[in-house]
Amino acid sequence: MDLGHPRVLLDQRAAPAAVRSTWLREMAAQDWVVLTFLSLMTLIAASAPASEAQRQALARFGTNLALLMVVLGLVRGAVLRDGVVAPLLYRLAIYGSVQLSYFFLGGLLPLVNTSTLDHELHALDLALFGVEPAIWMDRWVTAVTTEWFAFFYFGYFFLLAIHVVPILLFARHRRVLGEFALGLILLFCVGHLTYMLVPGFGPYHAVPGAFEHAFPAGLWHDIVMQAVRSGGSMMDIFPSLHTAAPTFLLLFSFRHRDKLPFRWSWPVVAFCAVNIILATMFLRWHWVIDVLAGLLLAYGALVVSVRFTHAELSRRSRDGLAPSWPEWRLRRRPRAPAGTG
Repeated sequence: MDLGHPRVLLDQRAAPAAVRSTWLREMAAQDWVVLTFLSLMTLIAASAPASEAQRQALARFGTNLALLMVVLGLVRGAVLRDGVVAPLLYRLAIYGSVQLSYFFLGGLLPLVNTSTLDHELHALDLALFGVEPAIWMDRWVTAVTTEWFAFFYFGYFFLLAIHVVPILLFARHRRVLGEFALGLILLFCVGHLTYMLVPGFGPYHAVPGAFEHAFPAGLWHDIVMQAVRSGGSMMDIFPSLHTAAPTFLLLFSFRHRDKLPFRWSWPVVAFCAVNIILATMFLRWHWVIDVLAGLLLAYGALVVSVRFTHAELSRRSRDGLAPSWPEWRLRRRPRAPAGTG
């Protein structure tokens, strides 16, 4: 073959473009959402005032972004084809990077905002609703009610885990997996970015004099306080993700109540979600406007995820693309020939 022939040279130049085109076409909706989110967070960290905390935040978000890009290149570029490693690595990168970003917010939020909007949020609550539930529920404070709501507040993490782990890892229904995962990813990405725009600490910090009763010590209340002190971002109140995530799980479960296990689980999710939402205000973490924003975010995330998942599945089927979420292909051990062993 003549390597100097014009057609050969044209083919060589076109090959990288074809690879890039294939890689971009294989990108799914959740890939673009997470890639955009981590890029914005990295830019926000880079733009914060220079300090040791700023350098740490930039390193964390930058590393998170770089790892995501590597995994997307390997999986969407079909470099990594293993039927176990590729699906697992992809899920950890796409969903795990968003969840991990929450633990980086504690060092970034104070750099981005030197003041809070707590008093403005409180004034808005009074103007719109005439009452602040966190203050009104102060009369309910007893050892029993405190432990009850603290249990459900902490139970948020278990409610999330028992949905995320089995659905993300084991769901075979592409539409169910797509709607669930994209919805939660949208919910957390929008929530974390909105924290930057509406910073606050909540009623416990902004109006401590409005409460007559201190919370009594107890097992679950102490666990909640320890968890908040060790892993909380502190200024993460608007919207309330403790409201948004359980509400999304409820809406999603109710939507798919014709399937197992949602047929039986959605009433349990509803009971837990209501108590978690009440707990956010009873424990004085959130203004009622934070809760309302969380409810709207949950509904919006579900609506968008349903529409985008339908469009994504149709596009991939029409264009002959790989599944939106890489599917598991377990290796089967070959059977020994008859008569051996």
